[in-house]
Amino acid sequence: MAASGERLQLILQGRVQGVGLRPFVQALARELRLSGWARNRGDQVELEVQGPRPALETFIQRLLQHPPPGARVETLLRRSVPPGGDPSGFRLLESAPGAITRGAGVDRAVCGDCLAELFDPGNRRYRHPFIHCTRCGPRYTLITGLPYDRVRTTQVDFPPCAACAAEYADPGDRRCHAQTLACPGCGPQLQLYDAHGQAIPCEDPVGAAVARLAEGAILALKGVGGYQLLCNARDAGAVARLRQRKQRPVQPMALMAAGSASLEAVADVGPARMRGLLEDPARPIVLLEKAPGADTALPGVAPGVPWLGAMLPASPLHYLLFHEAAGRPAGTDWLQAAQGLLLVYTSGNPHGEPPLLEDGAARERLGGVADLFLGHDRPIRHRADDSVVQLRGAQRVMVRRARGYAPEPLRLPAEGPSVLALGGALKNTFCLTRGDRAFVSPHQGDLDTPEACRALERAVRDTLDLLQGVPGLIACDLHPDFFSTRLAVRLANERGVPLLAVQHHHAHLAAVQAEHHLDGPLLGLALDGYGMGTDGGAWGGELLWLGGADFRRLGHLRPLALPGGDRAASQPWRMGASALHALGRGGEIPGRFSGQHLAPEIRRLLHRGVGYPETTSLGRLFDAAAGLLGVLEVSGYEGEAALR
Repeated sequence: MAASGERLQLILQGRVQGVGLRPFVQALARELRLSGWARNRGDQVELEVQGPRPALETFIQRLLQHPPPGARVETLLRRSVPPGGDPSGFRLLESAPGAITRGAGVDRAVCGDCLAELFDPGNRRYRHPFIHCTRCGPRYTLITGLPYDRVRTTQVDFPPCAACAAEYADPGDRRCHAQTLACPGCGPQLQLYDAHGQAIPCEDPVGAAVARLAEGAILALKGVGGYQLLCNARDAGAVARLRQRKQRPVQPMALMAAGSASLEAVADVGPARMRGLLEDPARPIVLLEKAPGADTALPGVAPGVPWLGAMLPASPLHYLLFHEAAGRPAGTDWLQAAQGLLLVYTSGNPHGEPPLLEDGAARERLGGVADLFLGHDRPIRHRADDSVVQLRGAQRVMVRRARGYAPEPLRLPAEGPSVLALGGALKNTFCLTRGDRAFVSPHQGDLDTPEACRALERAVRDTLDLLQGVPGLIACDLHPDFFSTRLAVRLANERGVPLLAVQHHHAHLAAVQAEHHLDGPLLGLALDGYGMGTDGGAWGGELLWLGGADFRRLGHLRPLALPGGDRAASQPWRMGASALHALGRGGEIPGRFSGQHLAPEIRRLLHRGVGYPETTSLGRLFDAAAGLLGVLEVSGYEGEAALR
């Protein structure tokens, strides 16, 4: 090993923890005969490396250009330090506290090497539901603090056995310093429960669960970021029972398949880029166009829409369900062939609540939905629902940013003060900015229930703790009755920082401006369902001028009355009646909507011109069109009229 030469201190920022970067650095340094050390500090990697200048430059070049899979070095800070230290080699040191600049890692699906071991009958991790390495597995959902080490994860309660400890210490092993490594002997254990929460004694919980799925049962499974509900997608009775029990009568549900080939009979898997989205380590739900006959093959899964939301297994436990159904073939070739099992896959939550995390709460709250529970004893620390993406042309469009992508920070066009922004009431996410980075939370969902509101508050406080966030400003929606607004007021008072209320559509357009790094004033169309305007009205079809923190409303869609207020958003026939009245054809309302007993009364009130607020919302115009065209008179879920 080199005992002399130059010595550099390097600080690596980006996606550098939980991806095997330190073992990679150690192996690279030893290959180039460099001495030094590396360690986690805060959410960064700090190292000192010593040797001849050419070898040091080669080290840096290879580190930046060919990092390990999943790693991304966004910033490398370097400075010369005096030579010295231990010349005997390159060591990995204990982590040290430090600044949090890039945040926690994201969850990644099982890598190819782990899959090969999972299905190798001769491997000691054969069919191990918690097989991971430095390249794959949960990160954000089990981390309790930074730096990212086993003691700051929910894996801390599972001490590694001697064999796993040897892998952890071996620089040549891909599980070197893998904080979630485990095996059947020392890792978390599965347990099957019945609908009453009683443990079902069995040697093979996965096999028993798959047998029950084949009989039409609904399974609650503990996934990576929360519980999920699954059933046989080809079983119309099972799908109907799941819908009835979850109170989700018509909203499309997602589909999980063993591999892309298993989807080809029911969806247009399309070009290689589409398969790439399905196989992305984030494992998002991908919106695919239905193939002919899809609704017949999958009765009730996604009625009334031309797309299927499809995904591949996100965890080893998901893979084991399909492996069991396929007859436990050895190797991974079976994943490239079409498999018979397709699973309905939806969040494990009662209607209107967030996905459940804790085992006891899941068995209690889902006892009337699921027929059995497949859980385990490794806690989930942070909730993360599934991401949803769509391919439009060659561009990936993020529909819902959650597990696998969040809370990885987004780069802002410029540095600014630290701001905590709490979002709106529907499809809520929150965001913490620091410098030129925006840490956008995973999708939080609609804030319609006390459980959803409590989950949002917990997630916000956990994020501030994890990222050591000290916002200088808290931003919220202009609407004073949103829970997110009330939470923002409370947090601002607790921390003694200013509160800024932002008009809903100004925020939408400012977000687009930031996403596309647009400078200077701009004009924008905000076409939306609802947002409180500065005049207290129901806006949603606005032409705005934006100039930094200022905006002006230049124009808007023609206002329409909202018969019944908020009920008009879920009953498109009411907006159809409003449109008829605006067209001077109010006399047609009772005949057009003869099935609605309130239609004559609404016609009279519209004619009198009193009692109803107005809206400029484009979303309500879609509702009006759906009502007038007879597409549907009452929506089963938010946005159904526009989708249809």
